[in-house]
Amino acid sequence: MRFTLRQIEYFIATAEAGSITLASERIRVSQPSISTAISQLEIELNTQLFLRRHAQGLSLTPAGQKLLVQAKAVIEQVQNLYTTASEATEQVRGTLSLGCLLTFAPMLLPEVSHSFGAAFPGVQVRPTVADHSVLLAKLERAELDIALSYDLSVPEDFEFIPLAELPPYVQVAETDPLAARSAVTLDELAEHDFILLDLPLSRDYFLGLFAAAGVTPNIVGQIQHQEVIRTMVGNRYGYTLANVRPKNKAALDGRRLVSLRLAGEHRPMRIGLIRVGQQVSTRLVRSFEDHCRHLISDSYVPGMDAPILNLRRV
Repeated sequence: MRFTLRQIEYFIATAEAGSITLASERIRVSQPSISTAISQLEIELNTQLFLRRHAQGLSLTPAGQKLLVQAKAVIEQVQNLYTTASEATEQVRGTLSLGCLLTFAPMLLPEVSHSFGAAFPGVQVRPTVADHSVLLAKLERAELDIALSYDLSVPEDFEFIPLAELPPYVQVAETDPLAARSAVTLDELAEHDFILLDLPLSRDYFLGLFAAAGVTPNIVGQIQHQEVIRTMVGNRYGYTLANVRPKNKAALDGRRLVSLRLAGEHRPMRIGLIRVGQQVSTRLVRSFEDHCRHLISDSYVPGMDAPILNLRRV
């Protein structure tokens, strides 16, 4: 055999990205290195793997499509070798396929991944960022080992390990008259414009808070991206409700934001680990669970202001 696992990995990355440029960005390898690896693989296998179209990027040939399936199986078998060796020698090694919910991934994922890799140098963390339903589907198909998400709509055959509670709060512009308040009720918010985070579970959660209080919000915007909402709020288009408390005190355009305590008793979001319930955990996954239990709590969530401090400004 005169091809390498690295060439196979570059081939898989390019096939999934649809271009060498995107593959280079995703796996942080230079474009010439990826291009050379694919060319060498095609020469060794004596077959064309990609159709190269300048305007449309790359597409797999029929042979490339078949090879992609086999290539992924080879990489999985290699990872299983590391897992088996780890279990036999009591060393923590291998690749952890980690899912993370997109709404808090920018804050949580970097420190969690880096600190776990630093604690276990033989481990490579391979992250996937997606919404809750996609993470569950990938866990079920064994494409992910474990995921960080909320405890909303977790099926019975999955296990949820709670780590921290994130109570809801109100976010307004620094120049908004409400910014002088320390707390506000849902009744008081009813007369103000509301910008809703329009992701399936988040939408149901926030609207459920109003419904439980018998209040109808004045929704003026339904947006799926938190940073867009923060910028809209910073420009006085309305207020929003949130659970994550980023350390960054400003929107992307530099306008500062203020958070207010949402008065009353409201169900918090819970960050935790999700995995398939009946699946036997490997030493690698168990080590990651222990790492998260020690790292994440109500008094410390990576990238966020601590939930228990109930800080006024975020």
